[in-house]
Amino acid sequence: MSANLKYVSLGILVFQTTSLVLTMRYSRTLKEEGPRYLSSTAVVVAELLKIMACILLVYKDSKCSLRALNRVLHDEILNKPMETLKLAIPSGIYTLQNNLLYVALSNLDAATYQVTYQLKILTTALFSVSMLSKKLGVYQWLSLVILMTGVAFVQWPSDSQLDSKELSAGSQFVGLMAVLTACFSSGFAGVYFEKILKETKQSVWIRNIQLGFFGSIFGLMGVYIYDGELVSKNGFFQGYNRLTWIVVVLQALGGLVIAAVIKYADNILKGFATSLSIILSTLISYFWLQDFVPTSSYSSMKYWVGQVQWLIPVIPTL
Repeated sequence: MSANLKYVSLGILVFQTTSLVLTMRYSRTLKEEGPRYLSSTAVVVAELLKIMACILLVYKDSKCSLRALNRVLHDEILNKPMETLKLAIPSGIYTLQNNLLYVALSNLDAATYQVTYQLKILTTALFSVSMLSKKLGVYQWLSLVILMTGVAFVQWPSDSQLDSKELSAGSQFVGLMAVLTACFSSGFAGVYFEKILKETKQSVWIRNIQLGFFGSIFGLMGVYIYDGELVSKNGFFQGYNRLTWIVVVLQALGGLVIAAVIKYADNILKGFATSLSIILSTLISYFWLQDFVPTSSYSSMKYWVGQVQWLIPVIPTL
């Protein structure tokens, strides 16, 4: 049974990662009449959906008893305010990261984004060494150097890109800065969350509820500060359509799927799933979205990212 759950969770992770990147990219570049949906509100809705899903999972673990569910939530969250407050830091960072991913995919093609975002392996490794006192071997450090060099090659403009200045909408520099910032935030928040999980015995679903609670608060603050006028003018759900809801659900599903992968599989298989997702994103971005032209440097980088995924066992927890 556990073996089946392992491969099912890995399959869902490949599907979720690939689908989220492609649908988010498509939804941010699709030209439609009327206002475009606000990424800040999409982040908030995704957090609320994640909380609801985690509450249902805790309810299931409580043998479908509302009284037991209420007791668990009261004992693990309300009666432990300091433990709950610890999640405010990674939650705020994750909220920032989720908003940055919308910015990145509004300005980068899906394939380039997928590869560049793998720099989170490097940032996670550095934070793991400094915060968790993990030790990396020579081959692992070498793999990180290869990863960093390869991402630089992907971002280096080719002759065809110089001739046709814009293959995809938006500014590539803005997209690159958004991805790099997301990589650092992902690395720190992932290691910080891992540290909290190892120091306490609370379930990962309870921790996700705590993360989602603070994430919703920080997200609503972002909506008010950056998009308050647009929300008051056109409403919170302006520009939402079926595609937007698919993006929101996939984003909410992400944290839950990775938690399941960590529980039933391992980091090596998770790395393999991520590599497979990069290949699928590249193919679909080229043949379907038609916003990406692979170059020799990108092909080489895609190969080396696959190798690094196998050699570095410090993939982010969330």
